[in-house]
Amino acid sequence: MRQQAKEIEREIREYIDPVKKEYLPRFFKTGKGQYGEGDKFLGVVVPNTRLVAKRHKDAPFEVMAELLQSQWHECRLCALLMLVERFKKSDEKGRKLIYDFYLSQTARINNWDLVDLSAPGIVGEYLKDKSREDLYRLADSKLLWDQRIAVVSTYTLIKNGDFIDILALAERLLHHPHDLMRKAVGWMLREMGKRDRDLLVQFLEKYCKVMPRTMLRYAIEKFPEEERKEFMKR
Repeated sequence: MRQQAKEIEREIREYIDPVKKEYLPRFFKTGKGQYGEGDKFLGVVVPNTRLVAKRHKDAPFEVMAELLQSQWHECRLCALLMLVERFKKSDEKGRKLIYDFYLSQTARINNWDLVDLSAPGIVGEYLKDKSREDLYRLADSKLLWDQRIAVVSTYTLIKNGDFIDILALAERLLHHPHDLMRKAVGWMLREMGKRDRDLLVQFLEKYCKVMPRTMLRYAIEKFPEEERKEFMKR
């Protein structure tokens, strides 16, 4: 399994871009005390990582687990994209195995893009017709990435006209101290608002005076300028 993981890493390395290798650590805040502290980048863009993932989507979970332990961000992303690709083609039993494996690895899904590119396609898709209990367990976790998985997974539910969980999670996480969570909640509220503007306005009327400004800005991004100004004044 380790040898297969090394072969996948070798394929990823074929797409290294020296400019991206220099830029990505700054973009993903890998400095001391920042949210991505210690993360390392080869310098490979997502479309190229996705190409490798599609070629290896049927690799055993043990290979993906090996990749998720990698110090290299792109190797971890490749493992997650492999899971997303496999999930699309799997039956219910296979999806359950992928879902359970994914939730067992959240400590290694440890940057916002890793969450955003995998959680909707695995957690969100799996929970469309099931209990949402895991979303609230993740939201109550002490791990930032668990919390972001809970919120971003609702993107799939929102696209299917199901707004119950994003509203509940937004209330639950309204005063979250981390900017990444404030942005995630605001983003999902905005997505809900694209489909039900009145519901978003009702939520904002209730909470706009106490919600973090970052969260509010993200939520109202698609509103007309004058309406955005009015909400921000409050």
